[in-house]
Amino acid sequence: MPPSLAGKVALVTGANGGLGTSVTRALLDAGAHVIGVSRKIDQSEFANPAFVAMSADITNAEMAKRVVTEIVARHGKIDILAHLVGGFAGGSRVDEIDDTVFSQMFELNVNAAFVVLREILPVMRKAGGGCIVAIGSRAAEDPGPRVGAYSASKAAVVSLLKTVARENKDLGITANTLLPGTMDTPANRRAMPKADFSTWVRTDSVADLIVWLASEAGRDVTGAAIPVYGKGL
Repeated sequence: MPPSLAGKVALVTGANGGLGTSVTRALLDAGAHVIGVSRKIDQSEFANPAFVAMSADITNAEMAKRVVTEIVARHGKIDILAHLVGGFAGGSRVDEIDDTVFSQMFELNVNAAFVVLREILPVMRKAGGGCIVAIGSRAAEDPGPRVGAYSASKAAVVSLLKTVARENKDLGITANTLLPGTMDTPANRRAMPKADFSTWVRTDSVADLIVWLASEAGRDVTGAAIPVYGKGL
C-alpha cells in the first residue's frame, strides 16, 4: 500500500519546476493538501482541489514570512516542507569565479533554504512535529571541477539541514537532504542533448522518496544526506 498523507499540509517551493511538478503531484496523490510556491505559478497548473498556488520569490525573507503566515492562517499548520528551490552555475575554476556568481549560488541555494526554515520551524516546533526535505546535490559530497561555488553552496545546505535535525530531534521534526545526480528534466535535456538520459535520475523517483520520508514509515529517518545517483553511479 502506498504511503498516505491524508490530512497533511505540505509547502512545496519551486512547485512547478522540473522536479517540483513531480513532487507536487506525488504529494497530492498521497492525499496531502499542497501549497505550491514559485515566482510564477497558476492555480490551473495542477487540477486538484487540494492544491493552492502562491506566487512568491521565496528567496526574499519578507515573502517567505508572508507565505508561511498565510498558510498557517488558512490551514492552521504546515506538516511538510519540500524545499526544491535552487540554482546552478558552473564552468569556471575556483580562481576564476567572480563575486557575483559565488554570491548568487549562496543566495539561491543557502539563503533561500535559511529564510524558509527560519519561518517554518517555529510552526512545526509549536505543533510538535513535521517533516523537512531539501534538495541538495551529489556535488555537495562528491564535487567535480569547475562547479566550486555550486558545490560549496549545496554542501552548506546539507550542513544546515543536519543542524536542524539535531536541534529538533526531540520534537518530532525530521530534516533530511536528498543528493540527486543529474535529474531527467526538460531543462537538463535541452542543456545536454547528447547525454545518455537513461542514466539520469527520474524526478518521479525523488518525488516518491519525499512522500515516503513524509509518511509514518519515514519517521525515524532524520539528519541524513541521502544519495540518489541513478544509473550514472
